[in-house]
Amino acid sequence: MDLFFLKLVATPILILLASLAGRRWGEAIGGWFVGLPLTSGPVAFFLALEQGAGFAAATTRGSLAGVAAEAGFCVAYGTAARFGPWPAALAAGSIAFAFGAAALAAAALPSVPLIALIISALTLSLSLLPRFETGTAALPASPRWDLPARMAVATALVLGFTELAPYVGPEWSGLLATYPVFAAVLAAFAHSQSGPAAAMRVLRGLMIGLFSFTGFFIVLGMALERLGTAVGFIAASAVALVIQGGSLWLMRRPRRLRQ
Repeated sequence: MDLFFLKLVATPILILLASLAGRRWGEAIGGWFVGLPLTSGPVAFFLALEQGAGFAAATTRGSLAGVAAEAGFCVAYGTAARFGPWPAALAAGSIAFAFGAAALAAAALPSVPLIALIISALTLSLSLLPRFETGTAALPASPRWDLPARMAVATALVLGFTELAPYVGPEWSGLLATYPVFAAVLAAFAHSQSGPAAAMRVLRGLMIGLFSFTGFFIVLGMALERLGTAVGFIAASAVALVIQGGSLWLMRRPRRLRQ
């Protein structure tokens, strides 16, 4: 299958599934779902096919560093959402991500300190995300253009990131691929339609899901060149799914205890 066509098909399907999950089980589950490497995973896979396994393996360090930048995105979005509408919050989150990504690229931390930084950033950011009163008013029905717009925006961003990769190098490719495309789309749409509390539920779910994202890229970085593209991605995906399953159990456990 042509890679461009594959990108064009896979990306909108993934954002559609995440959006439907959010509608069915709540925004937090939608955010948790997109904590999986739904953007950067396919980007890394396409890069492995287009640029080689070595190039893709080199992007994993940037992808791991990008997790900490994503934590900055979430906190900045939530802080800005206290005072302004979704465009201002999205701009604040994106600026925070850009500065965080640039700082981490310049620092070039070794693997162990980088992983420690990621875990610390995720844990701290979860505690810093603001909480909003949800209110009791019924939520408005989503307009017809909602899902197509989400799918179009996410697809355009994924195509742009993969096209930029040969020009910016592997580490920046990995960093750019971690921009939370799906979460930003879900949060912005939730914010505009249901208010900042809904956006925070998306981002809180994302933060929990990013632990599986971290596991995915740790394994992928170690396995890709040693085991090959197919086996490397299978192993990384298996680890990510195990961690993601555990995080879902933890998310749903308090609800079960209250029943």
